[in-house]
Amino acid sequence: MRSEGVSAATATDRTGVLARVGEVRHLGLVGALALLAVVGLVTVPENFATAANLVSILSLAATIGVITVGMTFVIIGGGIDLSVGAIMALASVWATTLATQSYGPLVMGLCAVLVGTGAGLVNGLMIAYGRIVPFIATLAMLVAARGLAQRMSDRKTQLIQPGNEAIVALSTTRVLGIPLLVYIFALVVAAGWIVLNRTTFGRRTYAVGGNPEAARLAGIDVRRHTMLLYTLSGLCCGIAAILIMARTTTGSSTHGDLYELDAIAAVIIGGTLLTGGRGTIIGSILGLLIFTLITNLFILNGLNTSDQLIAKGLIIVVAVLLQRRNLKERAP
Repeated sequence: MRSEGVSAATATDRTGVLARVGEVRHLGLVGALALLAVVGLVTVPENFATAANLVSILSLAATIGVITVGMTFVIIGGGIDLSVGAIMALASVWATTLATQSYGPLVMGLCAVLVGTGAGLVNGLMIAYGRIVPFIATLAMLVAARGLAQRMSDRKTQLIQPGNEAIVALSTTRVLGIPLLVYIFALVVAAGWIVLNRTTFGRRTYAVGGNPEAARLAGIDVRRHTMLLYTLSGLCCGIAAILIMARTTTGSSTHGDLYELDAIAAVIIGGTLLTGGRGTIIGSILGLLIFTLITNLFILNGLNTSDQLIAKGLIIVVAVLLQRRNLKERAP
């Protein structure tokens, strides 16, 4: 009991230091966002500085943003999840089958959440209790979930049928000019921040990612916690499936292609260590907004998509190099 108390106090102190470091990094990310906004105002002022474009940016960020929240937990906990895009696709396909749609929009949404959560649970069981490396386990899930989605849909896009417009309304209904799906995204971010920063689950996530053996000696069930982290990631994928169905009015096995890379990149740019033990929800969301704004600027300026991918790749490399440099500077 005493060792667990000492460990908790140490973890709390460490979290406080990391929070201060994170605040400094957040200022840098906000500065990068401001710089990108200036670029937009200079290059395409007539299209960039409009309410319609702002709503477009937020709507685009919402789906990947929900996935990014789950990915932040997983990476802080010392793992990785390559299957998030495929799980979202599977959840969207399952929820838009004619059999599921016959029960109405509420069951469709519940189905998407349950499928995503179930797939995340399978990931967690394979990694925590099957002792499979996270990279391999989630890669296998990526392939299997995408294949199952293709099998269920027969590689066809499934339209949301009349009578289930409540799902589509999440994208078309606006409050204060902003679509409901953006508010759902904001609620997920707020819930993620509270869980990570104000609960025992969040403190244990940092502990497990920072030093699994020390966390085990402190009385934390590392395997159970790891399983829950991947289940949480799957839950976020299920919610994201509802948002993508609302935006596109479809369920498709092609949904979420490369979303896992965008989510991982956003988390890294936001300051979360790939080795685990450090990171913030706010940093990840700022990283996501930077990526989304870059995509928006490339589209508005009519630039080639391949150049956009190259730019994103360079940003990821720079972010990782900066992480390594900071770790070396702090090393005793």
